[in-house]
Amino acid sequence: MERISDIGATPYEPAPRGESLRKLRNGGRSSGLESLKFALSIVLDCLTFVVLVIPILVRYAVGLFVSPQKKKIAGQLALVTGGANGLGREICLQLAKEGCHIAVNDLDATNGAKTVDDLKKMGVKAKFFKADISNYDAVQGLRKEIESSLGPVDILVNNAGVLPLMSLREGKPEDIQKVLEINLLSHFWTLRAFIEGMITRRSGHIVAIASATSYLPVGRLVSYVASKYGVRGLMEALNDEMYFDGLQNEIHTTTVFPCFMNTRKEVINTLQKLDILSRMPIFSTKRTARAIVSGMLRNQRHVFMPKYVGPFLTHYETIPVEIRRVATKLLLQNKGVPKLMD
Repeated sequence: MERISDIGATPYEPAPRGESLRKLRNGGRSSGLESLKFALSIVLDCLTFVVLVIPILVRYAVGLFVSPQKKKIAGQLALVTGGANGLGREICLQLAKEGCHIAVNDLDATNGAKTVDDLKKMGVKAKFFKADISNYDAVQGLRKEIESSLGPVDILVNNAGVLPLMSLREGKPEDIQKVLEINLLSHFWTLRAFIEGMITRRSGHIVAIASATSYLPVGRLVSYVASKYGVRGLMEALNDEMYFDGLQNEIHTTTVFPCFMNTRKEVINTLQKLDILSRMPIFSTKRTARAIVSGMLRNQRHVFMPKYVGPFLTHYETIPVEIRRVATKLLLQNKGVPKLMD
């Protein structure tokens, strides 16, 4: 494969085609023999697939009636980014109830200190770490600080994020860049910093706060939607990578898809401006955090909040776009989605 650093520096070399490609695929053998071999391999693969899938289907069927047991995390250390306020703070408190020590990361040192004080009253170790997680070097420094004062991170909760009420043509180019850095690239930086330790210890859990917009491409929130789609893709691929590395039973991932929460005042003001505040379920951060931690303790790959939107969101992309837009118009009472920036 071409190295990233060589892009544009080396001439383009086209892949083999036609007869050259057929020779490579057949390994010099006759095409008739190769076709027979291919057909037999497909039959064998299908039979193997059926045999391997049966116990998985049985396990899923049992799971419909028997809830998996919660794992114990007492004494472990969790890093919660954006942990000073809102959902992040509530996640810290819920983890502390399970006996988990907490490293609180945020840029808000004042409320970060308050959260740490509340956590210590619950009998766990807690410390605030101010760091800009959208910066790779800052995250590496954060890792060293945490490990030297509290120890290695067992649970990584990537919660920090921004919700810009900004369409594609609004704001400055650096605004879009910052949204992607905070909402998406920061996940890459924290993962690169902390996952090696988890792999070495063959134990860990990674939680990512995505959004219902990871499935719902909402206009007027283009940069936010793109970042949350990215988080969804990142976590799905990461989970697959852990499987390929034989770590699927040691390092778990949980991706969270919450709908509207009562967090920042401007979000509620926007829903009121759109005249849909009374038509949408609004969940408290405490209730959402309880669902997140409960799902994590059961090693759930996906947590939808509320739970009942899960089947709708996961099938939303298969609905014809015209039908989706009719539903949007009805929700907005035929008013459309106005530009949200003043």
